[in-house]
Amino acid sequence: MHILPTLSTLFIVISAIFMAIGIAKVKNGQVEAHRKMMMLAALSALIFFVIYASRTVFIGNTAFGGPDALVPYYTVFLIFHIILATTGGILGGVQVYLGLKEKLARHRKIAPWASTIWFATAITGVMVYVLLYILYPGGETTSLIKAILQG
Repeated sequence: MHILPTLSTLFIVISAIFMAIGIAKVKNGQVEAHRKMMMLAALSALIFFVIYASRTVFIGNTAFGGPDALVPYYTVFLIFHIILATTGGILGGVQVYLGLKEKLARHRKIAPWASTIWFATAITGVMVYVLLYILYPGGETTSLIKAILQG
């Protein structure tokens, strides 16, 4: 079993679940419950990032181990996921800041974009995990740059 990738993927899923609950809470007027759920979502995302970054630095990343014909498609999908994840992480940080500083007009304006991107990040992150560790045997474990360039 691939314990670190499994744990990091689990924390992204947990983050998305907390976020979904938080959105439901604020729509029902439960602002304090919304705040708690969103902080748990942010904490879960941060735990994901710490696990992912630690694994990347100390172990490396796993290259795609599926058929060579799928490598270009996987690579494009992975780049799309990385762009989503980076954008979602930045927007998530901005949202936490705006919420804590009670700059709620801007917080509400960005929220639909931030949440949509984060849900897409969680979904595509799970898909990357499935492609790397469930559907196909993982390829060599190497640095992130090599994993992207070699597929």
